[in-house]
Amino acid sequence: MDDRTLDAYLARIGATRANTLVELHELHLASVPFENLGIHLGEEIVLDEDLLVGKVVDRRRGGFCYELNGAFAALLRALGHDVQMLSAKVFVDGGFGPPFDHMALRVGDLLVDVGFGRFSLRPLDLVSREDQGDPAGVFRLVDTPEGDVDVLFDGVPQYRLELRPRALEEFRATCWYQQTWPGSPFRRGATCSLPTATGRVTIAGNKLITTTGGDKAVEELDDDALLDAYAEHFGVVLDRVPRLG
Repeated sequence: MDDRTLDAYLARIGATRANTLVELHELHLASVPFENLGIHLGEEIVLDEDLLVGKVVDRRRGGFCYELNGAFAALLRALGHDVQMLSAKVFVDGGFGPPFDHMALRVGDLLVDVGFGRFSLRPLDLVSREDQGDPAGVFRLVDTPEGDVDVLFDGVPQYRLELRPRALEEFRATCWYQQTWPGSPFRRGATCSLPTATGRVTIAGNKLITTTGGDKAVEELDDDALLDAYAEHFGVVLDRVPRLG
């Protein structure tokens, strides 16, 4: 990543080169939405570092785990951090998904993840096995007999993390699978989401969902209002509503 792109990325998330890793993590989550809109717009998601960074910086979009953590890894490396990509199996419907189901990052002894949607707002300590308080809730890491680590959020398993470092290209097959398999959760409907100072804002299908503390407001939108909401809440400007044809 050249200096121009680095500075543009930092500006995209409202950061500077002086920000700490914790600050970069929080700023990235607050600025770059978790979204699967590309799948529903017919865009191919290719795991190439330049394309991932370009989507976030130049196109001012977000993405799902491979895109968000892939781009963030590039940013952190450009700032001098030693970053490892880790594979994880997502816990869903009472069991764990396939290997490479999710990408997370390791920076030193910290678990860094800006690509899981509703998750920790700050990096987690990979060494600690005690409860870890976060503005989002309480997290705990638990060792498995096989040498992996289960990540729990308020007592509920989120994913099983493998500690072996991986390369970006190792996630390409599963990224394609998530885009194309009819049963993929990312194909069930378009979603776009960001944490806010008081909760979270999400567009799911044609619904705008605003969470404030324990209160949730749901508003159904027509197509014009939906496009306006993407721009207003996420800075995502679209020329059509994302829908699988």
